[in-house]
Amino acid sequence: MSTKSSSARTTVEQQPFVIPDLTVKDLLSAIPAHCHKRSAFKSSLYILMDVAIIGGFYKLTRFLDPLIAPEYVELPHAYLYPAARFALWALYTFFVGLFATGLWVIAHECGHQAFSESKTVNNAVGWVLHSALGVPYHAWRITHAKHHASTGHMTQDQVFVPKTRSELGLPPFDPSKEDLAGSSVSEEVQRELWEALGDSPIGAIYGSLRYLIGGWPAYLIWNASGQSRYPKDTSHFSPSAVMFRPDQRGQIIISNVGIMLWMAGLIMAISQWGFFEVFRVYLIPYLWVNHWLVLITFLQHTDPILPHYRASEFTFPRGALATLDRSLLGDLGSFMGWLGAFATHGISETHVAHHVCSKIPHYHAWEATDALRKRLAQHGIKLEGRPGGWAEVYRVFKECKFVEDEGDIVFYKNAYGLAATKPVFTDNTASDSGIEIMDKDA
Repeated sequence: MSTKSSSARTTVEQQPFVIPDLTVKDLLSAIPAHCHKRSAFKSSLYILMDVAIIGGFYKLTRFLDPLIAPEYVELPHAYLYPAARFALWALYTFFVGLFATGLWVIAHECGHQAFSESKTVNNAVGWVLHSALGVPYHAWRITHAKHHASTGHMTQDQVFVPKTRSELGLPPFDPSKEDLAGSSVSEEVQRELWEALGDSPIGAIYGSLRYLIGGWPAYLIWNASGQSRYPKDTSHFSPSAVMFRPDQRGQIIISNVGIMLWMAGLIMAISQWGFFEVFRVYLIPYLWVNHWLVLITFLQHTDPILPHYRASEFTFPRGALATLDRSLLGDLGSFMGWLGAFATHGISETHVAHHVCSKIPHYHAWEATDALRKRLAQHGIKLEGRPGGWAEVYRVFKECKFVEDEGDIVFYKNAYGLAATKPVFTDNTASDSGIEIMDKDA
């Protein structure tokens, strides 16, 4: 986004985003048929792999911990021994949390019926895995399916729904001082918006960290960052919540039973081994899982280049393509990018294909992604974002503040009221095989 400033106004050159004009058939036909095949045996092997790796980290940490002592290793100061043990356990919690996120991803695939051909097997495995990670399986499965059906829809999507200007109590839109698309804003309006929305670097870091650590339980418990039209304090734990049909209430109770068993297990473990032991062995990795979940999904669905739609412009293909593939931890180098993808089964790197067809298991999603990208490229569409990591969360948190109350296709604006992106449309009247792009406002 290049910026030009005059004495009283800032104008930016916005990058175009091609609004898809594709059908479901256009998208699915690009994906090889065998990518849709699901195998309970193959999927189960990935559970065993994740559990074995997590168990290996635990055994290795237990083996190394007593060796950090003067009789085994000489350190220049006595204080370095507890510091080294702290570092060892910190690494344990990081890696276990990362690979436990892989287990979370497999449970998520169960909710999409991508684990196996059997609905009974899918729901049984998903309930066990998600309950063990503090997730109400059926409750989240139901709302997540609604999210997939209405991704990017301003009034139907379930999570990561942008706040509008009026919802944030910002000064009303003034067409004499700013344009609706966010390409030109007066200095007066910029000052007003910055006073209401602006973050210092420390404030943005604090906001990002609070979101990463508390965002997941806050969403489950009281619908934080969820659909604003729902009643206040709408909860995934309430069988009568507006998100659920009356015939689904039994499934919500089953989910809650899983959570109660999880909490009972934690209480028993604490009484057996003590809080500190459970805290470092399980609870800190659990918080890492919540953190990775929020980081991954926030960055998949939130970026200045992604559109959100109101009802008149929404279609399923447009919603499915209002997401991004990102290399998790890719900003830390190629090895960490590989590790992030391996540990979490490519959930961040193959997300667009997952939204096109959520029943594709993760071990076929890579091939499906390659095929889909080739099809999208023919239509001038590229949905590969910057690598996913903490620096990117900070950038997106600062750049994505609100959308306008008006407009059928809206993009995030920053704290100055400027938008980085504008919608463009393919010209279907073109007589040759090329792709001609039209600005809707032209």
